[in-house]
Amino acid sequence: MIQVESVTRVYPGPGGEVRALDGISLRVEDGEFVAVKGPSGSGKSTLLLAIGGMVRPTTGRVVVDGTDIYALVAGERARFRAEQIGFVFQVFHLVPYLSVLDNVLVPTLARRGGDDRRAAALALLERFGLSHRLDHRPAELSIGERQRVAMARALLNRPRILLADEPTGNLDPNNATEVMNYLGEFHREGGTLILVTHEDLAAKYAGRTVRIHDGQLLEGGTTT
Repeated sequence: MIQVESVTRVYPGPGGEVRALDGISLRVEDGEFVAVKGPSGSGKSTLLLAIGGMVRPTTGRVVVDGTDIYALVAGERARFRAEQIGFVFQVFHLVPYLSVLDNVLVPTLARRGGDDRRAAALALLERFGLSHRLDHRPAELSIGERQRVAMARALLNRPRILLADEPTGNLDPNNATEVMNYLGEFHREGGTLILVTHEDLAAKYAGRTVRIHDGQLLEGGTTT
C-alpha cells in the first residue's frame, strides 16, 4: 500500500515560493490502477516523483508498505526504489550510446548482488517485439520502439509498483493503445500502477481517477 500523508513540495521562485504540492494526502491499495489527471503545471509529475522516492517532500511523508521512504538514507532509498518501483516516462531517458539490450540492463547496476538479468532482459524484449533490435542504438528506433525499450527496462527487476508519467504523450494512437495494453497487462498480473496523464484514453484504463490542480487534489483524495 502507498500512503501519501499531507505532502507539500515548495520550490523557490523569482516572485517567491512556488508550491508544486500543497498538502496532498492519497492512499493507493496494493494491485490498484490509479490515474492522476490534471493540466500542465498542476503538480501531478511532482507527486509521482515524490511517491517514487525521487523528490523529497518539503513536509509530509510517503509510506510504501510501511516504509517511510524519505526516512531512509540515500543508498537505502535507491536500493528500495530499484527493487520495488519501476518508472516509465514520456521522455524515454535511454542512454544514446548503449544498445537496446544494454539500456534494458541499466537497472541491474543498482541491484544488490549484481544478479545476472540478461536472460530476463532478452525475454522482455522478445515480449515487446524487439528481439531483432538488440544491438541497435536508440537513435535507430522509432518512437514507439523507444517507449517499449523503456517499458522493458522498467519491468526488468519485476517491480510491484509501476509509476508512469505521460507514457503515451509522444505516441501516435496505435502505439499509445499498445503501450496502454502492456500497462494493463502489468496491472492484471497484480501490479500496482499509478499513471499520470492529461489524456482521456489513458485514464479510461484505470480503476480510479484522481484530479489535481495547483498542487491540490480536487477529486479522489484528501487535501489537508
